[in-house]
Amino acid sequence: MTGTADPVRVLIVDDSTSARAMLRSVVESDPALRVCGAAPDAFAAARMMRVDLPDVILLDLEMPGMDGLTFLKKIMSQRPIPVVVCSGLTARGSEQSLAALEAGAVEVILKPQASDAAARAEAALRICDALRAASQSRGARAALAAGSALKPPGPKLSPDEMLPPPNLARVAPLTEPIVCIGSSTGGTEALRTILTALPPDAPAICIVQHMPAGFTAAFAKRLDSLCQVRVREAVDGATVTQGEVLIAPGDQHMMLRRLPSGYRVVVAPGPAISRHRPSVDVLFRSAATAAGANALGIVLTGMGDDGARCLGEMKAAGALTVAQDEATSVVYGMPREAVRMGSAMQSLALEKMAAAIMGFARRHRTGVQAG
Repeated sequence: MTGTADPVRVLIVDDSTSARAMLRSVVESDPALRVCGAAPDAFAAARMMRVDLPDVILLDLEMPGMDGLTFLKKIMSQRPIPVVVCSGLTARGSEQSLAALEAGAVEVILKPQASDAAARAEAALRICDALRAASQSRGARAALAAGSALKPPGPKLSPDEMLPPPNLARVAPLTEPIVCIGSSTGGTEALRTILTALPPDAPAICIVQHMPAGFTAAFAKRLDSLCQVRVREAVDGATVTQGEVLIAPGDQHMMLRRLPSGYRVVVAPGPAISRHRPSVDVLFRSAATAAGANALGIVLTGMGDDGARCLGEMKAAGALTVAQDEATSVVYGMPREAVRMGSAMQSLALEKMAAAIMGFARRHRTGVQAG
């Protein structure tokens, strides 16, 4: 896609008149996006799609008649189109949103709430970023090859806002191995593929998945029910040990800190770093400082470059670094940037990640025992 390419065409499906108007305003604030229709229910959306097929659908799940999840499943079975789910923050909404991701939705975003201007502006950026990412997730990936017209606009804060760069002259003492993973669009299913393949004695794992506040707890609970490892949403001060996975809570940064006999996490508020909160860059920078060569850093599917820079800091601190390959990435953005910057030491297919994690842990533990 070039700088003169047509904007991404978005169909909004929401039963609320005010929500449709608000979402239209948000979408049309981005020159890379254009609203091609706004439907009050699934039946009206289906009629519009027969006349004018959109590039991306922005879908509410709670609708009268045919609910959004049923509509999504019909879309995926008949004419797959990238779908971004826009959900309210309720327990039912969280569960339905996870089901939507499993059914083929590209991304889940939180429906903006009435709040201060800064919060509304941040929510608008997240919606537009999600729609751009969804537009790049199609199998042909024609738009992804150049992608310059879809680069997110606006300021991007560096991880310096949260913590200083690592002191690479200081060598971290040998500890148990730890794995840090960052993912975004397409990451929920990628993480499920990896974590369900791990045995109970897998190394400690910390994950940043770009996801709204309130949804990460349900996501962790769902993974915990499927995996042999224990999966939970991180809380401030929690220790992460062998056989456990901590997922950063939505809207909070997660940082790694070393203990005398392991690691704990710090969960804290802060500005959006690399346009995200939680930010992969923040986790990776903290891992470079706290863990050094004891760590494995992995960047999975996602749009943008969050994590790419600080994966390089992990590499410089002695960590092993890996990026997901293009063929298995839903959106080859974050992994591509990690490769382009030289931050990733190798690219791996998604189905090989679990074996790579266990191989790293075995080799590292041999070094710990020898030491």
